[in-house]
Amino acid sequence: MISVASPRVEGITVEDVMTRELITAPPSATTDKIAMLMREFNIGSVIIVDDKGNPIGIVTERDLVIHVLANNLNPSTVLVQNIMSSPVISVDIKTSLIDAVKLMAKRKIRRLIVMDKGKLVGIITSRDILSVAPEVIEILLETVKISEGELSYGEVFAGYCDDCGEWSDLLKEVNGKFLCPDCRSNYVY
Repeated sequence: MISVASPRVEGITVEDVMTRELITAPPSATTDKIAMLMREFNIGSVIIVDDKGNPIGIVTERDLVIHVLANNLNPSTVLVQNIMSSPVISVDIKTSLIDAVKLMAKRKIRRLIVMDKGKLVGIITSRDILSVAPEVIEILLETVKISEGELSYGEVFAGYCDDCGEWSDLLKEVNGKFLCPDCRSNYVY
């Protein structure tokens, strides 16, 4: 049986791991401005806030690709309010890291907004979690799936590819090896 109560993870909260320097934008911002913010700050998402600073959505690199680029739209005319993911999924600042990972796995998301007494105070990403507990992320995700009865043959996993060694959220087992999509496409069955 896999145990999540690793000494390295036990007692760690979202507050210990989250990013506090937030990049936000209003819903009226255009997607080209969001892309420029992502480039400038080397981030993969921007939190969309209302005029009171409350989070109302999030725009990720994937949102830009799927909703703007793939549709051949002009980024300087597309408003983020039309492509943002909303409502945002949030956790309290005192939430345990284990509970945050469980929520991310259950919702199939890579980012959680962090709130403290109703105020936006941070964001926690899968990258933040990996920075403090790289060796337990796979165990945590498998534990969540096992406990929820979701683990089955052909399931997609997150972890390091057995061939190229790169991190992937889309690992699948092929003949006893966990492979990323690129390595699976090169694999001879």
